[in-house]
Amino acid sequence: MKIGLVRHFKVKRGLPAKGWMTGEELTRWFMEYDQSDVEIGAVEMNGIEWQRCYASDMPRARITAQTIHSGPIRYLEGLREIPYPAFERISRRRLPIIGWLLWMRTAWMLDHEAFRESRAGVRARAARVLDEITAEGEGENILLVGHAAFMQELSRELRRRGFKGPGFRRAANGQLYLFERQG
Repeated sequence: MKIGLVRHFKVKRGLPAKGWMTGEELTRWFMEYDQSDVEIGAVEMNGIEWQRCYASDMPRARITAQTIHSGPIRYLEGLREIPYPAFERISRRRLPIIGWLLWMRTAWMLDHEAFRESRAGVRARAARVLDEITAEGEGENILLVGHAAFMQELSRELRRRGFKGPGFRRAANGQLYLFERQG
């Protein structure tokens, strides 16, 4: 059994151009990012025949999945990206984007209340998604199209389940990360 993880294509909307932002401004930027178009590209699928494909139901993942997989695709809310926090609950200050990114990472690691989903909740969601898809596609090659942060948790859960695959800090857009069950 092989499971392929693919992060959605690159979103056309880059990092905020504005130097210093409030939490409310950053929240608006994330909302716009979630609705942005993607730059369609090609994904090297390593000649593997994918019997099943699952994708996040967010637009950027849907478009990517439809581009790279010709068969049926099942869209799952469970494959969505980890929700961004209520930034204004982390800090009321105007911060540069790098400051927000550092605050966000630290707040995530400390299970800050600003996050709508805890680290334990994200881990449990990854386990539930993998339980569901592996039960439906036992022994088949399964392609998952999703998002960077949640893909990290999926890769950790796959390793806990005995799959071997590449490590990555942040998944590249439109790249296949292949995991195989040994034995």
